[in-house]
Amino acid sequence: MRPFLFLIGVFLPGLACAAINDPVRLDSGLISGVSGTSAEVRVYKGIPFAAAPVGKLRWHAPAPVAHWDGVRSGAEFGAICMQAAGGRGGASPKMSEDCLYLNVWTAAKGASDRRPVLVWLHPGGFTGGSGSSPATDGENLAKKGLVVVTINYRLGIFGFFAHPELTQESDRHASGNYGLMDQVAALQWVQKNIAAFGGDPRRVTIDGDSAGAMSVGDLMISPQAKGLFQRAIAESGGPGGLSINPMRKLADAEQAGVKAGESLHAGSLAELRAKAADEVLKARGTQPIIDGWFIPDDPGAIFEEGKQNDVPLLVGSNKDEGTFFLQKGPSDRFLENSHRRFGDLADTFLKLYPAGSDDEAFASQLAAFRDELGWVMRQWAGFQSKTGKSKAYLYYFTHEPPEAAGSPRGGRGSGATHGAEAQYVFENLAPSRTWTDLDHQLADTISSYWVNFATSGDPNGKTLARWPVFDEKRSDRPMVLGDKVEVGRAPNQAQMAFYQAVYERGRN
Repeated sequence: MRPFLFLIGVFLPGLACAAINDPVRLDSGLISGVSGTSAEVRVYKGIPFAAAPVGKLRWHAPAPVAHWDGVRSGAEFGAICMQAAGGRGGASPKMSEDCLYLNVWTAAKGASDRRPVLVWLHPGGFTGGSGSSPATDGENLAKKGLVVVTINYRLGIFGFFAHPELTQESDRHASGNYGLMDQVAALQWVQKNIAAFGGDPRRVTIDGDSAGAMSVGDLMISPQAKGLFQRAIAESGGPGGLSINPMRKLADAEQAGVKAGESLHAGSLAELRAKAADEVLKARGTQPIIDGWFIPDDPGAIFEEGKQNDVPLLVGSNKDEGTFFLQKGPSDRFLENSHRRFGDLADTFLKLYPAGSDDEAFASQLAAFRDELGWVMRQWAGFQSKTGKSKAYLYYFTHEPPEAAGSPRGGRGSGATHGAEAQYVFENLAPSRTWTDLDHQLADTISSYWVNFATSGDPNGKTLARWPVFDEKRSDRPMVLGDKVEVGRAPNQAQMAFYQAVYERGRN
């Protein structure tokens, strides 16, 4: 039994019938949906929120969708954005530059319901992923009272490509952040249309994991996203990335763009736009950059000056983040990389993370990855608590999901790895694993915290362990989302002081 469902007041008698009546009228035309696994949920797939970014619209701000006649079917997901085959993550097999589509799950009875809205920004390192991944199906969150929206956004060189000619042709004198512009276009679509699905445009929460979490941070610091969302959740990723590194600036990204063009044997922007998408995909793009317009300055500086889009913030990281990325190597390599990166701080680093053997070096590598990303998320929460009027909440996910069938125990992606929390957030526990009652209980608890936060800006509820507001002076301990859900211990001060020193040196 899940008493929380009754707490938020979304389950009323007689919910056996379908949700919103079809067709739904959008600003661009009519669309029909399909029933979810549960008849109370209606799903609308493959809704275009911007024009196809092809031809002259390649590397251009998203343009409005053309109006369509008749009723468009929302029975199938749209194509995913261009990406290497390994980044598709079990999503729709269709791939195209024409990929700016979103999907909606709703259990609302009508437009007057005004339910809170969660917009999911997918992970994938800005090179892969989509809004149609089965892992982030929104049905279970819709049954708990949210209207869930998942989106595609341009990836790789199609979404994050700066070039002097692009900057010159832009009336903003900027280039590079097209994937983030797609996210803003999707949020603008939500403001115009989500009420027709029973959603409340005044209660929009953006949520993302990894690159999606980085996107959340970038939207919080962008003037272009102001007023488009009222709460923000970031899972294992900050505005600048997963580690303490400066964000690339426009001039550097432009030069990288020139080299990418040369690798494609294209001497001009016109030649680049004329090339087939499959050929362009061979070149590398960048990640979000400080372009002076969408991202006007260093993320830390924007937060320190209190210029962020000030909304309630919920952020955190996982216990075994590094198992997703790292592989065991010789201790000599770890030592060499440590000195190369940290310079005169390397000795301090190696006292905290010793490397007397290959095994010890790998354990230190995993611990350092965990601690640095943990510092990034803590710093973000700290910035918000110091300079924003809205509250911040910090979590630490420690539960180790069961291994997938056929996976070697302790292999890559084992433990509470990077992204492991998302399946609990969406209550989508994949059938390839043998889940326990504890897993199901934790999924119910975590998703309930997320629904509460999206509803009111506060994750707390009567049936849940109390989650304290983050404050570095009064309450800086995270909420541990693990085998037991409880307020955790204070951070290790030596590790936090080290990463603070790395950050300060980079700023200075």
